Amino acid sequence: MTINGKNTVIGFIGIGVMGKSMVSHLMTAGYKVHIYTRTKSTAESLLAKGAIWHETAGNVAAAADVTITIVGYPHDVEEIYLSEDGILANCSPGNIVIDMTTSSPKLAATIYNAARAKGISSLDAPVSGGDLGATNATLSIMVGGDKNTFDSISPIFQLMGKNIVFQGTAGSGQHCKMANQIAIASTMMGVCESIRYAEKAGLDPTTVLASIETGAAGSWSLTNLAPKMIKDDFAPGFYVKHFIKDMTIALDSSKDIGLSAKGLALAKSLYEEIAANGNDNLGTQALYKFYT
Repeated sequence: MTINGKNTVIGFIGIGVMGKSMVSHLMTAGYKVHIYTRTKSTAESLLAKGAIWHETAGNVAAAADVTITIVGYPHDVEEIYLSEDGILANCSPGNIVIDMTTSSPKLAATIYNAARAKGISSLDAPVSGGDLGATNATLSIMVGGDKNTFDSISPIFQLMGKNIVFQGTAGSGQHCKMANQIAIASTMMGVCESIRYAEKAGLDPTTVLASIETGAAGSWSLTNLAPKMIKDDFAPGFYVKHFIKDMTIALDSSKDIGLSAKGLALAKSLYEEIAANGNDNLGTQALYKFYT
């Protein structure tokens, strides 16, 4: 389909830490947005601004030209897209569906093929940038699917992100996100060890951070999460439990392509240990607690 400016009706499913800000940007730009999330109370602020509530994901898809999802886990994605009363069962031919959940590359390809059989266009478009990126509309968006669909939907992506890159065929966006999460996993171990080392060496970690964050050691995690570690601020921008989910998908995908991802496996084991100690709903910077 051709995006018809602000007359395009958008459906959005999943009003969580990131989804709420993403919907807000779409509404501020003038789009009519239909929404669904499992806990309606989380969407009250959007409903007050004019978002239209539906009782099921399928009902949202039936009302929309473009349906966007960002939910928790691959099994959630599979359920809302492929069930008998789900998104694809309720979309009209010519509609576009976009899954922005970090999910399985294999599942993204399955949804693409199922959508195509119904005359529906499908993109997998996971994001990186966490709650800050969603709030500031600076998310990195990694997209797989058909290039012409990507081109038509770009004006909508640009309202939610800044670094928007077409990666290739269906599942390519998810593969790119796995590469992103693999890089973050090992980086987080290094950041935690670095700050804890500075403390144990008797240095002021904030002063150390001022020296190292703009040099060769610099990273998003060092700049944005190390200050939180220093302050014992473990509020979630991205949950430990969701990062474990992502690393599990990445390890499974690594096996599929014949890669032994040793750093990723170690990071996952450490995160699973802190989750087992009751930290699964904290932010990923809570790995710092592991280092004593």
